[in-house]
Amino acid sequence: MAKNLRSALRYVDKKKYLYIMLIPGVLYFLIFNYVPMYGVLIAFKDFNFNKGILGSAWIGFENFRYMFGLSDFYTVFWNSLILSFLKLLFGFPFPILLAIFLNEMRSRTYQRFTQTLIYLPHFISWVIIGGILVNFLSPTWGVLNIFLGQLGIDPIFFLADESYFRPIVVLSSIWKDSGWESIIYLAAIASVNTELYEAASMDGAGRLRRIWHITLPGIKSTIIVLLILRLGHIMNNGFEQIFVLQNQMNLGVSEVFETYAYRVGILGGRFSFGTTVGLFTSVIGLIFLLASNRVAKWMKEDGIW
Repeated sequence: MAKNLRSALRYVDKKKYLYIMLIPGVLYFLIFNYVPMYGVLIAFKDFNFNKGILGSAWIGFENFRYMFGLSDFYTVFWNSLILSFLKLLFGFPFPILLAIFLNEMRSRTYQRFTQTLIYLPHFISWVIIGGILVNFLSPTWGVLNIFLGQLGIDPIFFLADESYFRPIVVLSSIWKDSGWESIIYLAAIASVNTELYEAASMDGAGRLRRIWHITLPGIKSTIIVLLILRLGHIMNNGFEQIFVLQNQMNLGVSEVFETYAYRVGILGGRFSFGTTVGLFTSVIGLIFLLASNRVAKWMKEDGIW
C-alpha cells in the first residue's frame, strides 16, 4: 500500500505542471456545476425566499405529481424531444462532413480562409442572429420574401408559421455551430496515420474510398464519444436560440423545457416548479447517456468510461 502511494506521489510530482494547468478546469466544474446541485433540493420543497432552502417546507414529490398532471407538460415534452432529435439527425453529421471536406482541400491557404469563415458564426450572439433571421424572413421587407415575390409567390410569415419553425431552428443551429464543432473532428483526422493514405493511393484507391475506409474508421471513436455526450443533452435545445425566435404564434411547437421553466418558474415566481422541470430534463439526459454508453460497450466500441 505504502509502495503504491509513493509511486503515485512520484508520478504526480513528475506531471505536476500538467496538474497545475488542470486546476482552473476543475474549479470551473466545481463552482458552476457541482456546487449548484445543492439547489436541487428546491424541487422537493415549497420554496420560500424568507425561509431559505433548508428552512422551506419539505413536500416530497408533490411538485413532480403536479408537473405530470399538467396537460401542457406533455406538449412541451414532445416539442423538446422532436426538436432535439431533428438537431441530432441533421446537425450531428454535418460537422463530420465539414471536417472531411476541409481536410480534403488541396490548397492550404483556401482551407485556412474557409475555416476562419465558418468558425465566425459561433462567436455571434443568438440575439444578433435572431435579429438577422427576423429581418431576413420578414413578410414585408425580408430578402427571402422579396425573392419569392419576384417568382409570383405570396409573402410568407415564416416565424409565425409553426410548420417552418423547426426547420429554421435546425438550419440556423447548423450554420452557427457546425464550423466550431468540426475542430474536434479535424484534430482526430490529423492523428490518422498518413502512411495508410499513401498505401491506399498506391493500391489505386480513390479519394472517396480513402475517406470511407481510412478517415471514417480512424475517427470512429471520436464520433461515438461525441454522440454519447450529445445524447446526454438530448433535452437541451438551447434557451437563447428558442427564446429569441419564439412568439405567440409559434408557441405550439416552440415551447420547450428551457423556455417553459423560465416562463413558469422564473417569471411566474414558482421556483420549486422551475427546478422540478430542470431536474426532470437532467434525469432524462442521464438515462440517454447511460443507455447510449451501454450500447457502445455492447457493440465493442469505446464509450466515455
